[in-house]
Amino acid sequence: MKRFAAILLTIIMLIVFSDNVYAAKEPDLKLDCKSAILIENSTGKVLYELNSHEKVYPASVTKIMVMLLTMEAIDRGEIKLTDKVVVSPRAKSMGGSTMFLEQGEIRTVEELLKGVSIESANDASVALAEYLAGTEESFVEKMNNRAKELGMKNTHFVNCTGFYDTNHYTSAYDVAIMSRELLKHSKILDYTKIWMETISEGRKEPFTLVNRNKMIRRYLGCDGIKTGYVKESMYCISATAQRNGIRFISVIMGAPSANERNEMAGRLLDIGFAKYETITAVKKGDVVGEIKLPMSKPEKVNLIANEDLKIIVEKGTKLKYQNKVELFRDLKLPIKKGDVVGILKAVDGEIVYGQAPVVVDEDINKVNYIDVLAKMIKMYLNIK
Repeated sequence: MKRFAAILLTIIMLIVFSDNVYAAKEPDLKLDCKSAILIENSTGKVLYELNSHEKVYPASVTKIMVMLLTMEAIDRGEIKLTDKVVVSPRAKSMGGSTMFLEQGEIRTVEELLKGVSIESANDASVALAEYLAGTEESFVEKMNNRAKELGMKNTHFVNCTGFYDTNHYTSAYDVAIMSRELLKHSKILDYTKIWMETISEGRKEPFTLVNRNKMIRRYLGCDGIKTGYVKESMYCISATAQRNGIRFISVIMGAPSANERNEMAGRLLDIGFAKYETITAVKKGDVVGEIKLPMSKPEKVNLIANEDLKIIVEKGTKLKYQNKVELFRDLKLPIKKGDVVGILKAVDGEIVYGQAPVVVDEDINKVNYIDVLAKMIKMYLNIK
């Protein structure tokens, strides 16, 4: 009888604990796509992935790299948003999604950027490529070089439009990388979140750009970035949304329909917003230490956080961490106020939860002969 009672108790305990284990498991998302990934934007932390390194055809998601190279050229001062671009015969000849540019038509860089980011216009993409690099082929070389710099190991571009080619591929992980890099240029969100805009100046007939990313109207906080479709790639998207100061990037590649693609991207974003939050370990402008360099004037200068140092955590989690400044090696004088001289990290042993650049709050110059002599005299006379 005692043995029977013990067996019965064991069975009951197994049932209870197995239910608890099941309840604690992550829900099976059952994503009907080739690959997917969810990352938090400020840290790049991967929160969910499905076949994220598998090579897939990107379709017009390719144009994220076009937008990135354009924004980088603008920020470097190589081109301006107001620059005028003459549309070439090749750009005019593009099929698929276009903004119906005519040969010889003159459009600004900003208008072409809107054409790419809102309408996914192939003609605008080629026009920008030619303006930035002379030819689409030269621009594609820049695209591939930038992909390598960003660590996009499973990416190779053949064109700037996303037209199908067996040698034109990427991965969900790589799309997330270039999406996150693009979001460092926050101006792009001014374009990707536009629902409709009409371009009429200098045109025989006005053309209304309509955003291909319907999530900007249907998902709270969504303001970008790019959709894509060709038969071989199926439906793809890199979607980003921000709420309460935290931003996520959700990538879906190879979905069977646009609606299912958007629904799955939304489900991933839901997981991010439901489970995670960011805490600010250090605010931009806070003093985080000081720097002392030999033969420098002044002898020590404050180190300032140049950005908020944010940490992503699961809601309700308390992290133990300390802030640590790592100065760059071989710093050379002079150093100007605002120059980045190191990195501030929130760490727990070898784990890095977040980081931000640090700058100096005043100029640091190399001492000259007169400075050394004055210092020696002060030391001799015991003058502080």
